[in-house]
Amino acid sequence: MNKLDKVEASFVRSYAKLEKVRDVKVPRVKPEDSPETPAEKAPDPELGTAVIPASRYTSAEFMRLEWEHIWSKVWLLGCREDDIPEPGDYACTEIGRESVLIVRQPDGGVRAFYNVCQHRGNRLRSPGYGSASTFKCSYHHWEYRLDGSFENIPDLDTFPQGSPCRGLEEVPCDTWGSFVWFSLNREVEPLLEFLDPIPKHLDAYNFSRMALTRDVTIEWNCNWKASVDAFNESYHVQGIHPQLLWYLDDYNIQIDCYERHNRYLIPFATISPRVKLPPDIPPAIKHIMMEAGMDPADYDGKIKDLRVNIQKFKRRHGAEQGKDYSRLNDDQLTDDYHYMIFPNVTLNIHADDLMLFRQRPHPTDPDKMLFDVQTYELIPEGGEWPERPEHATYPHGDKSIGLVLDQDAHNLPGVQQGMHSAGFRGLYLGKQELRIRHFHKVIDDYVFGPGGKPADSEF
Repeated sequence: MNKLDKVEASFVRSYAKLEKVRDVKVPRVKPEDSPETPAEKAPDPELGTAVIPASRYTSAEFMRLEWEHIWSKVWLLGCREDDIPEPGDYACTEIGRESVLIVRQPDGGVRAFYNVCQHRGNRLRSPGYGSASTFKCSYHHWEYRLDGSFENIPDLDTFPQGSPCRGLEEVPCDTWGSFVWFSLNREVEPLLEFLDPIPKHLDAYNFSRMALTRDVTIEWNCNWKASVDAFNESYHVQGIHPQLLWYLDDYNIQIDCYERHNRYLIPFATISPRVKLPPDIPPAIKHIMMEAGMDPADYDGKIKDLRVNIQKFKRRHGAEQGKDYSRLNDDQLTDDYHYMIFPNVTLNIHADDLMLFRQRPHPTDPDKMLFDVQTYELIPEGGEWPERPEHATYPHGDKSIGLVLDQDAHNLPGVQQGMHSAGFRGLYLGKQELRIRHFHKVIDDYVFGPGGKPADSEF
């Protein structure tokens, strides 16, 4: 059960009664006290107000341009480092028409290869995880070592041209944030350069202490960008997720755009200004309190002060709970620091958990995509590390993925259908959707080059 699922239900749980938080005197942590995620507002870029053409979401030609100029050029998320802890462990992941093997090496390093035998093009492994001493093709038993070099070619003497000069085709591979990244571009810039400023912002979160608790892939009936858009703004909360208005402030958010990537900082454990302040603590915020170790029955402060008081409580009691919050600012103890790593990774980041989305394009159909959902929980020091959950894949609408994501999943096919309408020109974006406009500006930079999109472009 993921975080957004949890806030939709009523929870009856027994907790030891702890101190009341109303009069807790805990100093607010200042940036100079410890290294932390930058919280200052970035200047808003001047991106104009033009309509974003709908053809970007429906055109097979634009899909081809994206493959040629984006997917085959940038760094892409592959797997977690702890998915492949031992030599010979591998992860097989797919992006568009390509399949990539990420392999832990005997020296502890990680390398990545196109998942294709050099003989007749057979895939060596199916998507997923496993362990091997070598990679032997099931077709003719051509065999490769963990470093991609040839181990054996049966009946090599019958090939008058001899063996190919090298084994598996290697692609760049690197790690950051306990994740493994790869690129199909042999000339790609260094990973940390591509990710900048993400590592400087997010290293404080101790991702390596967060254990995977859910891993699913859903085939969604929409373009991959429609999914990115849905998680790049909070303007739709009032329409699609009205229940969250008693859980977060969807209006007073900070939006920051960087060179490629962007974020918004959205206050949690508070009430949206779109609704009246309730007389009692909403169930969803009660759950946040209980997760922090607070007993809502003991709280006699004001509803409007809940967010700050939860922050104070967590600051006071985090260490004794085995949780290191020392590099996080106070707002990070409650809020969603929500980052988008171009082109397709969305991070909903909290002090105690992470919800990660990876939006992958369909190999051939611009009206379809693969939506990966992974959730992680911070494991306290000394806590037991859970076993990795099995990865599951299923079609659109086949199973629930939680109320909030179900609401998005139900809505997006209609969005995609509307993109094809002769009565729809394209996306008409407001200030609350600045991240979407910035996202398309970065797409322009890659697809059309430094000069940007030509004036006569249909896209």
